[in-house]
Amino acid sequence: MGSSEERVVAVIMVGGPTKGTRFRPLSLNIPKPLFPLAGQPMVHHPISACKRIPNLVQIYLVGFYEEREFALYVSSISNELRVPVRYVREDKPHGSAGGLYNFRDLIMEDNPSHVVLLNCDVCCSFPLPEMLEAHRRYGGMGTILVIKVVSYIFILRRNSSRSSFSSTYYGLISILLCMRVSPESANQFGELVSDPVTNELLHYTEKPETFVSDRINCGAYIFTPDIFTAIQGVSTQRKDRATLRRLSSFEALQPPNRSSPSGFVRLDQDILSPLAGKKQLYVYETMDFWEQIKTPGMSLKCSALYLAQFRFTSPHLLASGDGTKNATISGDVYIHPSAKVRPTAKIGPNVSISVNARIGAGVRLVSCIILDDVEIKENAVVIHAIVGWKSSIGRWSRVQAAGDYNAKLGVTILGESVTVEDEVVVINSIVLPNKTLNVSVQEEIILVELFNLLSSALLGQLLMSIVLSRSASSCLAQCLFTLGCMSLTRTTQSDLFGHAEALHLYFNMVTFLTFFCHLAR
Repeated sequence: MGSSEERVVAVIMVGGPTKGTRFRPLSLNIPKPLFPLAGQPMVHHPISACKRIPNLVQIYLVGFYEEREFALYVSSISNELRVPVRYVREDKPHGSAGGLYNFRDLIMEDNPSHVVLLNCDVCCSFPLPEMLEAHRRYGGMGTILVIKVVSYIFILRRNSSRSSFSSTYYGLISILLCMRVSPESANQFGELVSDPVTNELLHYTEKPETFVSDRINCGAYIFTPDIFTAIQGVSTQRKDRATLRRLSSFEALQPPNRSSPSGFVRLDQDILSPLAGKKQLYVYETMDFWEQIKTPGMSLKCSALYLAQFRFTSPHLLASGDGTKNATISGDVYIHPSAKVRPTAKIGPNVSISVNARIGAGVRLVSCIILDDVEIKENAVVIHAIVGWKSSIGRWSRVQAAGDYNAKLGVTILGESVTVEDEVVVINSIVLPNKTLNVSVQEEIILVELFNLLSSALLGQLLMSIVLSRSASSCLAQCLFTLGCMSLTRTTQSDLFGHAEALHLYFNMVTFLTFFCHLAR
């Protein structure tokens, strides 16, 4: 252990169940940070990167999930890495900087000289030791990991023994997946301007309306404890302004102020932007891959990046074909030891197979994530897809997509316990949990049938009451109340089924049931 002046504490923001709803339906069954990428939970990758930091004494996961949802993983990863990992739950939103400040006493218990702050839904190589070394040279309060956006997507070159980019090998040529966004889409991120000589941050703006710079914020930071003083200063200023507004007779006549509460402090707008150009913040540019993990499609892309990185960091995690009983392995593939892969199956590239999965003979898997307890029967094909927990794909079936990771239906997704029967083709579709497909579908979002079944049952109850001359009005009220609850419940389960569509269906049912009541009079 190094001296107290050298200690480092890492904080990883993991969000909560009301955040990251674009990741549904995959986050309906499991917290998004625990969804597996390259066979490891999403949060495992930044945690492993933190382990490489010299003199790391503690890792904190900060989010809004219930503590029980992370208890098992936190215990397991602490024992595996031999570094204390602790999950702490925010009671209410405090903002990206306010959440850090909310646990300042806990973070400072070990008297760290530096605090590493990471976002869980970021995929990159996390060059934290190099970044920390640069941060010490700069001598400022904070260092931001940045990347330069480029307009190309991939380049071709001959293979080398080691690459700073992740690549997919095909013979003597490798395709370098340069995971950069185009300058045209750079305004979707935090853009910044830095001094080319000193690397000082000169200007920072979050998601500008016009193009500012080709450097963007990667969501990884290293701060000195002075960051807490800066956050406290913003909070104090807001409290003072709120007090002045309450004392102002003019303000008393105005509508209620909707500005952020004093304890809500955003890292980008409230800290980075004001401190830019004051010799407090610096940048460290990475030349490696970087992506945001916002949608299910991007999780498949990021899984490929991490699998390629395993070639240099964790080669023992990649399958070679030796333990799969003559199955053919192509490219970067992860197969859990408990999974069973039959002979003549061909796996890869970019395939991750999870716990207790069963892959039949003659199966072809390309660019896909196979989750726990999935069964893929003989001669089925899965390409550019994510197959949910306990799902089953029948013989000679085909589940595939175009592989456009940014498109809404660019990756086919099967939710939990989905059954695709024999000889069924599913292309560019999203299937929510507990659905059986016995016909082929293309470019569709398949919703669960529970809502329709319950609606039919309620309609049957109403018709029966009419036949038996019971009070149709009381039964109608009961049916409408239940349907309303079902509509709202279904809306909260998945953002694929929007509020407008749910209410539209609800009012259609109201009209239909009212018509039957009118006939019964």
